[in-house]
Amino acid sequence: MVRNIVILGGNSHPILTESICNILGLPVSNRILSKFSVGESRCEIQDSVRGKDVFIIQSGGGSVNDHLVELCIMISACKIGSAKRVTAVLPLFPYSRQPDLPYNKSGAPLSKPPTEVPKDKYTFESVPATPAPGIDKSAGFNQDTDMSRLMRTSSLNNGTNGNGHGLTNGNFRTNGGASSSAMDPTPPPRPGLTAMHTQSFTTHDLQNPALVSTFKAKPGYKRWVAQAGTLVADLLTCAGADHVVALDLHDPQYQGFFDIPMDNLYGRPLLQRYIQQNIPDYRDAVIVSPDAGGAKRATAIADSLGMDFALIHKERRPTRITDRQNATMMLVGNVAHRVCILIDDLVDTANTITRAAKLLRKERATTVYALITHGVFSGDAIQRINLSAIDKIVVTNSVPQDEHRKRCHKLDVLDISPVFAEAIRRIHHGESISVLFQHD
Repeated sequence: MVRNIVILGGNSHPILTESICNILGLPVSNRILSKFSVGESRCEIQDSVRGKDVFIIQSGGGSVNDHLVELCIMISACKIGSAKRVTAVLPLFPYSRQPDLPYNKSGAPLSKPPTEVPKDKYTFESVPATPAPGIDKSAGFNQDTDMSRLMRTSSLNNGTNGNGHGLTNGNFRTNGGASSSAMDPTPPPRPGLTAMHTQSFTTHDLQNPALVSTFKAKPGYKRWVAQAGTLVADLLTCAGADHVVALDLHDPQYQGFFDIPMDNLYGRPLLQRYIQQNIPDYRDAVIVSPDAGGAKRATAIADSLGMDFALIHKERRPTRITDRQNATMMLVGNVAHRVCILIDDLVDTANTITRAAKLLRKERATTVYALITHGVFSGDAIQRINLSAIDKIVVTNSVPQDEHRKRCHKLDVLDISPVFAEAIRRIHHGESISVLFQHD
């Protein structure tokens, strides 16, 4: 029995909240969390939180935006109610994938370096990130570029239509070459004005294609994309959260976005325990990472269990190979006649994990397991998994999995409530969290 502590749960995962409270020997605190007819969230804390250590459990699956707003309102309500400390417990942190480099639907980055630019003028991702003596800061315009001359040339060149008509010094010129000021409705230029001042254009004139191409952003620069991950961290902090706890962040550097303590729990002990207890002769199996981003996560498990490791490299550049559907994925390692265990942190549409399983089967793998921390399964992910080459997929209950289990016979669910219950107890008593993961 833990005293002087209040456990509140949002609408995202009430089963997990109740399970954590049962382990801690605490009742779930009463609250009213509903919506008005207009759609606005309404929150009322019915138990006293004055001077208490409050933990609010709200996951990021399902209606992510509604759950995030509910969490912020509950945090604010507890701070207004004079809570001693408010800790936000998010098994699946919302918007945790936003810091990633965005890709378009075809899988290619939104911006790619030009092929005609000399390689010594560029770094891997952009126009030189670190200016150096003798290197221009931009490949578009340098210090010697005369912008007025460039604008005037672009405008005069664009002033000629397909019939040969054009403008010369503000007058209308026909095919014969004679200028007719009587037919020109524009007044003659005033003294002291150059030809650039007499042209009807600005630097933002979208009607002039020549000017648009002149000021077009050079390839190699990343387009400005809103990174909502930083915003979510600021929202939780401004709402009044004193501490944040999450499980297996997609980007570990996300912890640096917070100005308050942020604990990132690991699901690796659960996955390792499942491998040891449920996969026969697991030391002869191969741990496989479905992409390069999860290589460190997969190698940590492989090294801890003394298993071999393989990597699937996802090639995002255009390819002309049309006879193989998996031409954009390349396997690094030997998996022939062996059990393969795919390790990843999150499955959303299940496109990557199912393509990886298909590639492993083509490379003569006998059995394919998929061990995932967060199983979101949005869209047609369940149907895709049922039709895939995956023999067994294992996820945690960081998001509700009851409906998913009814629709997918391949799905096994691991309970993470003991991990969060012990973390909450240690945070409340001021004990170390890292001791939870010293399992090697």
